[in-house]
Amino acid sequence: MEDIITNAQNDAEVKGIIITGAGEKAFAAGADIKEFADFNLAEAKQLAANGQRIFSLIEEGKKPTIAAINGFALGGGLELAMACHLRVASDNARFGQPEITLGVTPGYAGTQRLTQLIGKSKSVELLLTGGMIKADEAVRLGLVNYVVSQAELMPTAEQLMAKITRQSPMAAAAVIACVNAYYTDGENGFETEIEEFGKCFVTEDFKEGTAAFLEKRKPNFPGK
Repeated sequence: MEDIITNAQNDAEVKGIIITGAGEKAFAAGADIKEFADFNLAEAKQLAANGQRIFSLIEEGKKPTIAAINGFALGGGLELAMACHLRVASDNARFGQPEITLGVTPGYAGTQRLTQLIGKSKSVELLLTGGMIKADEAVRLGLVNYVVSQAELMPTAEQLMAKITRQSPMAAAAVIACVNAYYTDGENGFETEIEEFGKCFVTEDFKEGTAAFLEKRKPNFPGK
C-alpha cells in the first residue's frame, strides 16, 4: 500500500485516488491477528508506527482520496477509511474499532481520527465497547459523507471525485494542507491558510481560474 500510494501521489496523470475493498463483503476487516499475536513491546510499537506513517501518506497527500466503503470497515480497515479525505459507504457497511476485545487499543491513529470525526463522547463509547455502527448512524455522526446502495457505491465515489478533479489541483492540495493544519499540534491553521492563499496567487491555476471567470467560461486548470 505504501508503494501504491506513493506512486499515485507522484504520478502527474493521477488526479485523485479511490480506495475500496474487493467484492461486496468488506472494505477491510482489520489486521490478521495471527501476524502479531506474539509481538514484543518493540515490535508492537513499530507495527503501530508503520501503520500511522502509511495512513499519514494518504491524509497528508496532495491528491484527494476517497474511501468507497463496501461492507465491513473494522479496526485497521476503519483507520484506513478515516485517513482518506472523504468517505462514501454502501448501505450494508458496518464500522467499528473492536481492538479492545483483544485487550489492545487501536494503533493506526484510530483513537485520534475517530474523535476528530465524530467527537469525544461517541468515539469513547465505540472504542471502549468495541461495538459496531451501521451506515445510517455513521452518516448521521459525520463519519461518512454519503450512504448509497451497493450498486451505486463506485459510481457515486467516481462522480464525487470527478467534481473535485474538475477544480484546481493546486488549490485542492492547499485546502487539504489547511484543514490538516487545524488538527496538527504546533501548527496554526489560520497562518497556514494565509500562506496557502498567497501561494495560490502565483500558480497557473489561479491565472486560468480568474481568466475563465472574467471570460465567462469553464476553467481548464493545468495543475501548475
